[in-house]
Amino acid sequence: MTLKVVLKQWYLNTMIKIPVICIDIEASGLGPGSYPIEIAWKCGLTGDSDSFLINPETGYNWTDWDLEAEDLHHIAIQELLAEGVSVKEACKRLNTRLQGKTLISDAVDFDYFWIRRLYESARMNPSFEVRGIDKVLEGGQLIQYRLVANAQVRNHRAMDDVNDLLTCLAACDIS
Repeated sequence: MTLKVVLKQWYLNTMIKIPVICIDIEASGLGPGSYPIEIAWKCGLTGDSDSFLINPETGYNWTDWDLEAEDLHHIAIQELLAEGVSVKEACKRLNTRLQGKTLISDAVDFDYFWIRRLYESARMNPSFEVRGIDKVLEGGQLIQYRLVANAQVRNHRAMDDVNDLLTCLAACDIS
């Protein structure tokens, strides 16, 4: 781990204390046949978090794979097959830790679609809800959020993106 990574983790764990739980999902692509391949969430107040890969062989009819998406998130299908959890395990992990909570996403339409795909494949229901950043930010805060977010260089790995989202929200002084 580089010093930059260590310092960023320290900053995120000690300096950002905001009352939101953020979620991010990486997917096989952006089309209607796409599916979630990595999910991460983190609570801005407690630092509680989870991140995991999902094995697409355990999803129903999960065959759509976009090489351009892979170039963006750098997650190979072989990595998912070797290290990913099943769709049922993914749903159980999320439901156990997030029951009754509201999670914030900066791409709610996509993330909601992929959560729905995940839970339909597992034949389960989510015990939490996902909302967009517009549910926690107002007018000027949304403008400030967009300025900070546009200045970020995203890695397009789920936990990195969650941490970036928390950093943006903290810059907007929500409490």
